[in-house]
This record gives sequence, C-alpha cells and structure tokens, in this order.
Amino acid sequence: MKTKNDFENMLFDILNPLRGLYTPKKAGIIHRGHAAWYDDGAARCESFSRPLWGLVPYFCGGGRDAEFEKIYLEGITNGTDPESDEYFGDCRDRDQRFVEMAAFAYALLLCPEILYEPLSEKAKNSLCAWLSQINTHEVCDSNWIFFRILVNIALKKRGEEYSKERLESDLKRIDEFYIGDGWYKDGEKGQKDYYISFAFHFYGLIYSKFEDTDYAKKFRERAEVFARSFIYWFADDGEALPYGRSLTYRFAQIAFWSACVFADVRPFPIGVIKGIITRNLERWQKSDMFDYAHLLTVGYKYQNLLPAEHYNAYGSPYWSLKAFAFLALPKDSEFFAAEPLPIPKLDRIKTISAADMVTARYGASVTAYPAGTHNEFGCGQIIPKYLKFAYSTVFGFSVPYSNVSLEEFAPDSSLCFKLNNVILGRDRSYGFEIRDNTVTTRWSAFRDIRVTTKITPTERGHKRVHIIISPDECTAYACGVAVADRDRDRRISECDKGTATVRNNFSFCTVVSKSGGEGIIISASPNTNIMYNKSVIPAAAYKIKAGETVIETEIIQKD
Repeated sequence: MKTKNDFENMLFDILNPLRGLYTPKKAGIIHRGHAAWYDDGAARCESFSRPLWGLVPYFCGGGRDAEFEKIYLEGITNGTDPESDEYFGDCRDRDQRFVEMAAFAYALLLCPEILYEPLSEKAKNSLCAWLSQINTHEVCDSNWIFFRILVNIALKKRGEEYSKERLESDLKRIDEFYIGDGWYKDGEKGQKDYYISFAFHFYGLIYSKFEDTDYAKKFRERAEVFARSFIYWFADDGEALPYGRSLTYRFAQIAFWSACVFADVRPFPIGVIKGIITRNLERWQKSDMFDYAHLLTVGYKYQNLLPAEHYNAYGSPYWSLKAFAFLALPKDSEFFAAEPLPIPKLDRIKTISAADMVTARYGASVTAYPAGTHNEFGCGQIIPKYLKFAYSTVFGFSVPYSNVSLEEFAPDSSLCFKLNNVILGRDRSYGFEIRDNTVTTRWSAFRDIRVTTKITPTERGHKRVHIIISPDECTAYACGVAVADRDRDRRISECDKGTATVRNNFSFCTVVSKSGGEGIIISASPNTNIMYNKSVIPAAAYKIKAGETVIETEIIQKD
C-alpha cells in the first residue's frame, strides 16, 4: 500500500460488510453472539461508534459516502434521543458509554459539516445533552479521563455548553500520570502497554490539533520522546509486539504513528513512519482476523475468545480503525507521496526503563523481556498478558485453559511447578530491577513458592537463572516459546538429555538445561496461543527439593 486510495480501499474492505447489519433505526449493529460485562445498550452504542474511528478521518480528508453518512446521521439522532427505542441509554459512574463518546467527539471535531451540522436542532440538542452526562458522573481514573477532555473540547468547538472546570482538572490529572521519557502510567497502578500509545498519546495529539495551550505543547513534545523508545516495539517485518491487554484492537498498535502524521509531529522522517504503518497493516491483511462474513472478530491473529477481556463485545475490535487517522490528510500530502522506508538501525538490545522492560532484536523480529509488574486488574487472562518472561513478535504468547495439566496450562516463556497434580504458575510480583540489560524479578507461584529470576538476553535468545525457595518437593518446568504446529509447517520435535527442540519451516526454539534438567515437549491445547491455533512448547523439567534450589536454563530461538 502506498497511495491514499490504497489505504481507503483497506478501510472500506473492513467497513463495507457492516452496511446491511445496522439496526432498524441505525443506532447499532445487529448483535452477533457473545457478551461483555456492560449492558446491551452500551454494547450496541459501542458497535455503532467504533466504525467512526475510520469514517471520521475519511470524511475529514475529503471522502464522501452517502450511505454511511445517512446511517450515521440517523443513528446519532435515534441513539441519543431518550424517547427512541434505540436510545443508547442514560449513563452512570464509570459507564462504558463514556469510552464510546470519544468517537462522537472525534466526529464533532474533524467533520462537523458531515456528522453534526446536518442534524436537526432537536437532534443536536439531544446529542449534546447525552454527551454532557460525562460531566456529571465519575470516569475511571486512567486514560478514561481523556474521553471527558475530548468531549468537552468538542462541545466547546461547536459552541455548545461544556465544563471548563472539568476540562482544566482533567488536563491536570493526565499530567500527573506522566512518568518521563515520553511514558505515562495508565492510572495509579497502571500497566505500561498499548494504552500509552493508542490512548494517552493518540488523544493528546488530537487535542493538540484543536487547542493552542501549554498542554498541547507538552503532548506534542512527549510524543516525540515516546516515539524513540516505542519504535523498539516494532519488528522490521511489520509485526508489533504482542504484549498486554486489548490485543483484539489489533492494528490500533500503529494508531500512535497515525496520530503523529495527522498532528504533523515528526519524531522520524515521514517515510520511516509510513513504513511502520504500511508494513503493519499489510501483515494484518494476511491474518485470519475476519470471520466468514468478513467481520472483525475478537481475538488476535485468529478468532479466539480465550484471551478476550471482559470488555470485549462484538463491536469492540473496530477500535482498530484508530489506525486510519492519517486519512484526514489530503491525497497530495507528504505522507501519501512518501516512499515507505525501513526502520532505522536500532540498538540490538535496548532497556526501556520507563516501560519496565528490555527489548532485543533478533533478525527481523523483536522479543521483549518485561519486569512483569501486575496490578491485579482482573479483566481476563491478565497474568499471561504481563507476567511471562518473554514476548515475541514471531511466537506470540499463550493463555491457559486450566491448571490441571501442562497441555492446558500452556506455560510458554515461563517457569511453572507441578505440586499435588496441580500446575502452579507465576502469580504475584514482589519487586524488580533492571541493570545492564538484565531483568531481575522476585515473584511467587501461588504465594507458597518464592522465586528470584534473572533474565539476560544473548545473541541467540536469553538465559534464565532461578533461585527457588519451596516448602515442598515438586517438579519445575522451564519453558521456551510456543512454536507453531501447523500441518503445512512440517513440525519436528526432538529431546535429548537436558535439551528439547521444536522447529518448523520458519522458526525454532531449543531449551537447554544447565542444571541437570530433562528435556520434554509440551503439546499445548489448541487455541491457547494468540498467534497460532496449534503450538508446541519445548521445556526442561527439574526436580525441586524442599528449601532452596538454583537452576539455570538457556533459551535459543530462531525467528
């Protein structure tokens, strides 16, 4: 992809299947099955709002689509009218509807002539009254604060009543989340994940396009700094690091870079940014992210509810369309004329202190070694999303079905224990330090087994040293990455004394015990890995005595 038309074609390849699925009064998409934690009215609002993340910049950049324009004007009218049977619903504290209001604010800011001015006066009043509920309720003390900022800026720009007090206090609160080097924390105990890029920075850059304030200047400067470390999350081949929650938002991974383009922030030459965007979108086009009706599914590289969060409803994946913010630019802009360039030469091993991780580049791929901080945010498989030892753009990571067997536990990139026929994995973190590109963590497996782990990247992978203090004798399994096991990839597994290897025709992983372990192969249960529906994990098994045991394992990978 290169021209604006190429990117628009991808956008509408995603959007066109929705055209016939809107509800009779157009204020939502017809429900397709699974549920999220919020009520059905909020889920319907979400399914209606999230396509706007792609349509709004398309309209802003001069695109027109009479059918979608009609759908959204009718849907906004009925969805925000309390007397309509398709009313989105009144809000309460920390309501999911506040999340979706950001897309409506996006429309009021970028293309009011298409999605606001044509509304009747009654519909305008209803929309503004519905949006204003965000000023009379509490939002989550996190990136959610930006939803209220955007709504108030949008109301202000349209000459409607807004809360100046809320706007000022919210901007101050966002500023308090900044921790330096371009990074924020997502709430007081928040993770450092994609919400820093596709939430904090994305919204900050949108704000900076419409407000000339000290905060706008800060948001732009911080984005420049953030880009210098965030680029390490992107592999040369276009894959982005699969790490943390909300991975079903898929190519929202590049929303930050798209917002930089839109806001005219240039942390790298425009061709480099275009290369990151283009390669990532092209990789996603080759995935199995659509169902048979060509609708985006919940999952990552394929449809899979196992790694889903409790806030993933049927319309959730269309948050991905934030990646298309650059479509707000005219077709003759510098971005569309630029040639996509490769990622510039980067450090092979890079400590990103603000993100609590070390990254390593192996060929065209990236592996991250995070410290594994955990804020006990129980929204769905949080432990495997943050507490594994390594996360790879080639191998992904796995989430468990249960802890009754190694196969169902799918313990890739981890150290787990078998005690009384139950598999125990990393459960809590008790502190860490990163020094000289080595990550040292202190953690427990269900509190009874305490471990100190030191991880050091190598030329071929990484080494792990574990100091284990266990009250009982048990078996420990030091596990490598999960290697794809697909018929077409000709998988081969081999075990020798102290080693285990799994290879296919594009990657391999070898686990080498340095402490008397026995090589084993774990055939993980299907659909546990977020990238491959079948995978195999090489591992080394160790006998652990009561008291202190030290084991050392080397992980060798080719990707």
